[in-house]
Amino acid sequence: MKSITINGLKRESVGKVATKALRNAGQVPCVVYGGETPIHFAADEIAFKNLVYTPDVHTVVVALEDGSKVECILQDIQFHPVTDRILHIDFYQIYDDKPVMMEIPVRIVGNSRGVRNGGVLRIVNRKLRVKALPKDLPDFIEADITEMKIGNKMYIGAIAQEKFKIMHGENTVICQVRTSRTAIADLEEEEEETEGEEGTEAAAEAETAEAPAEE
Repeated sequence: MKSITINGLKRESVGKVATKALRNAGQVPCVVYGGETPIHFAADEIAFKNLVYTPDVHTVVVALEDGSKVECILQDIQFHPVTDRILHIDFYQIYDDKPVMMEIPVRIVGNSRGVRNGGVLRIVNRKLRVKALPKDLPDFIEADITEMKIGNKMYIGAIAQEKFKIMHGENTVICQVRTSRTAIADLEEEEEETEGEEGTEAAAEAETAEAPAEE
């Protein structure tokens, strides 16, 4: 998984007055949990643009002014209810030898036959919670819908999980191809194919039955 570096300054005061002053100066108050003690720091609001306002996910390296660095993931974020400005961010420190859980986006690939014939693709879960070592966290989870027909659903069980574990039941639906008014052609095509296969099998059986036995 890709990583983003955030340059921050440690905060000595964490009271409401100091926090308000930081926000007025264009800074975002942050906390890193998961270590021996919480690390309070602040960083420019613009520094979080590529971390927050994107569908992609990243690990984060918090680089502090004293030269220390902390690797973590975004855990929680608070926005202003009116302006949508970032008010506060919580991070969670990660370690190379300890598994971590993270929400990973689902990437749909392939050209579904059901969609080509008028069906509607409905994505039920756009993100999935995954557990893995930091180095094994995927950038995305690929869901190939190529073989999906109208009425089909894709479940968690269809996703290969080699170096990570999806923390949802195997019967959890990722996406489905739903029928629509324009989807009749696909159903008729399937019926014709089925009839064609049955006709071919019947013809083969008839030829076998009529063939003269060898003396």
